[in-house]
Amino acid sequence: MPNKSLLQVRNLQVSFKTYLGRVKAVRDVSFEVDRGETVAIVGESGCGKTVTAQAIMRLIPSPPGFIHGGEILFEDNDLLKKSRSEMKRIRGKEMGMIFQDPMTSLNPTMRIGKQIAEGLRKHRRLSKFEAKERAIEMLDLVRIADPAKRYEQYPHEFSGGMRQRAMIAIALACDPKLLIADEPTTALDVTIQAQILELMKSIQAKTQTSIILITHDLGIVASTCDRVIVMYGGKIVETGTVDQIFSSPIHPYTQGLLRSVPRLDMDRSKRLVPIYGTPPNLLNPPEGCAFCARCDRAMVICKSNHPPLLPSQDKHKIACWLNHKESHEQKTAAESTRTYQTV
Repeated sequence: MPNKSLLQVRNLQVSFKTYLGRVKAVRDVSFEVDRGETVAIVGESGCGKTVTAQAIMRLIPSPPGFIHGGEILFEDNDLLKKSRSEMKRIRGKEMGMIFQDPMTSLNPTMRIGKQIAEGLRKHRRLSKFEAKERAIEMLDLVRIADPAKRYEQYPHEFSGGMRQRAMIAIALACDPKLLIADEPTTALDVTIQAQILELMKSIQAKTQTSIILITHDLGIVASTCDRVIVMYGGKIVETGTVDQIFSSPIHPYTQGLLRSVPRLDMDRSKRLVPIYGTPPNLLNPPEGCAFCARCDRAMVICKSNHPPLLPSQDKHKIACWLNHKESHEQKTAAESTRTYQTV
């Protein structure tokens, strides 16, 4: 019997008020995360990945941001109905987050050990001595050498990779059920990236923590995640298992992402193919498919109607009119009237 979902995001909508108007950053996003599962959310910068993660943690800066639709069910409790004080108890204890830039996320005036111990004293009610012992244990768990010495040091005394490990230690100190990692390998060299990802996998195996990995790099997803959610223009355009997304992508955007990323199994004689064009302006998002203007297989219906996210096969869902049986009729009609769009 499959595990019951730990997290359910239903029809989430997040916007930001600006002097130019309202930016619709996340538009009707729905997905689930099972217990012990690792789910990647991938896509170009500005597609809504980080905003989705911040909404789950209720960290959307307000103003200018606000959540104006949907539900975020964590163990069947809607986080959008929780008060600020209730969310403070949930964050750190039940849910942890590794932020994109550890140097700006860590307090430069506070010792690393005390930053780990702070959450332990608040959420677990540990004594000062017990919190210190647990913090040193966490530094050792994330493979920082000489953890007792490092406990007393400041963030500027750590390398970039060590600061990222310290962030993981802070996020996992209270054994949360859900860990959100927002670009955890940004600005790290390839060797350190591999170490950080392997560290997260080994910790998950021990703790059965569910992980949401936010990234724009498909290359780090294949060996780390169970499922992949592809976002574009504030919406989910395709979701499936890692094998389904990498072996048989269906949405033109997903196919474009894979063609633009170097892979070990690709023909070396073939050149990488970029996705031409620019992402849509979410101040005034298109009525139809957000990828329509950049898609070389776009049809008449794509311009005026956004396709629903429907299953192609088990756990594989695609929001593309090419995935509908009516699409062949639409394509024929478009070609006959010379309105079939190419980019």
